[in-house]
Amino acid sequence: MKPNRFHLAVYAGLMAAALSTPAIAQNRGGTLVQITQPEPPNLASYISTAGPIAQVTSKIFDGLLEYDFSLAPKPSVAESWTVSEDGKTITFKLRQDVKFHDGQPLTSADVQFTVMEVLKKVHPRGIATYKDVVSVDTPDAHTVVFNLANPAPYLMMALSSAESPILPKHIYGEGDIKTHPNANQPIGSGPFKFTDWRKGELVRLDRNDDYWQEGKPYLDRIVVRFIADSSTRTAALEKGEAHVAGQGAVPYNDVKKLAALDSITVTTRGYEMISPMVELMMNTQKPPFDNQKVRQAINYAIDRQFVIDNVWFGFGKAAKGPISSNFESNGLFAAGKDYSVPDRIDIANKLLDEAGFPKGPDGFRFEITHDITPYGEEWQRFGEAVQQDLAKIGVKATLRYEDLPTWLKRVYTDYDFDLTSNFLFNLADPVIGVHRGIHSDRIKPGTVFVNGSRWSSPETDALMNEAAVATDVFKRRDLYKQLVEKVSEASPIAYVLELNYPTVISSEFEDVVVSPLGIYGNFASAYKK
Repeated sequence: MKPNRFHLAVYAGLMAAALSTPAIAQNRGGTLVQITQPEPPNLASYISTAGPIAQVTSKIFDGLLEYDFSLAPKPSVAESWTVSEDGKTITFKLRQDVKFHDGQPLTSADVQFTVMEVLKKVHPRGIATYKDVVSVDTPDAHTVVFNLANPAPYLMMALSSAESPILPKHIYGEGDIKTHPNANQPIGSGPFKFTDWRKGELVRLDRNDDYWQEGKPYLDRIVVRFIADSSTRTAALEKGEAHVAGQGAVPYNDVKKLAALDSITVTTRGYEMISPMVELMMNTQKPPFDNQKVRQAINYAIDRQFVIDNVWFGFGKAAKGPISSNFESNGLFAAGKDYSVPDRIDIANKLLDEAGFPKGPDGFRFEITHDITPYGEEWQRFGEAVQQDLAKIGVKATLRYEDLPTWLKRVYTDYDFDLTSNFLFNLADPVIGVHRGIHSDRIKPGTVFVNGSRWSSPETDALMNEAAVATDVFKRRDLYKQLVEKVSEASPIAYVLELNYPTVISSEFEDVVVSPLGIYGNFASAYKK
């Protein structure tokens, strides 16, 4: 086994032993109330990646693996695994004491069904993540072998309960998976069982007394509440009527107020595998954004620190390119061109002059429409900040705010936009979260949150293709360094800030956020003091 291969490993021994050791005694009992906003459209995280869904279902389902804060995989249902020297075969050894909530054992057949018939075919990201999985062998009930067409090191980062939930074949294998009756009555093997969904109000999850991690979960139940009014959500946390909220469910200006209370703890840990990125995407197939100098000028114009301080109230850091700094832990982060230099406005004006867009008598060079991501008040304020920044370089921006379906169609189907704010997760590996925004094969009309700028180049495509199959971490690091340099220079997207989501937690509870998935974790370790 070569130490410089990121995914080539056998995770057994101490790690597996530690996970199977009886849990240290903690207080048992109690109900944790989680606020999730908005209410999920369904509880089928295997066919939809809408953010609110997995905040619920990650407690119901298990994944093959989980992850630590350094983004290293650790055992879950798979207690150990090996990757072949050529990277084309991954063998998982499953625990033998895992049962689904209906009492049936979880076996290799369930993993095979989940990957080949569900995630590979209908999961929005799984279609790409599992594309190189050509077959899954089940030599016995507790051995699973992934056979790959090409090495896929990123695949090892997509096996959590939130991203790749394991489904019971005997239930979900009957009927059409897209319209399955258990989409809203899920059955998994996780620490909590689905009990009830009162639409518009709450989902109730009760303790799985047969959970394979001995002694866990500690809580009696989790109640996930849906509260439309933002001030009411804040008040529920302040009064102790709710105990945890994340993923932007609490207005950022209210988080500071709640953090001052002795009854509340606020953390920004728990999004290391999500890595949210605030962006400005330019329509590179439409003048004036078909001109690289114009795109670079827009990038220079944005005052990132002002946006961080005044729109997201300090919960962020300036982006350095398409790859989040969270990837420093596994060596894949690289910084691109520095667009936040002190003389950035002077540089931007010079670039626009060189591009052939002089200022007119009114002080403006040209006029554009800036479409605002329809996600709430923060995004409207961000739009106003962008409008002010662009005016400093002679670009007049008219703001447009539409409902989500209209915006998605305009940006990703009709490509009827000039400049739009955007929001993409880097996720757990650049192949999963970064490539989709800049690769040629992700220019897919009608598919949302992919390459909407329609910029691409054969050179950067080749770098991404090579990085996707490279098993040597040092080689991947070099490839991504080259990619970031070229994308940053071409500037189809202005990467503005890495958003640090705050999670608000009642001080009555401990060990709520214990992984880089944060509120997408399974809460098996959470307990009431």
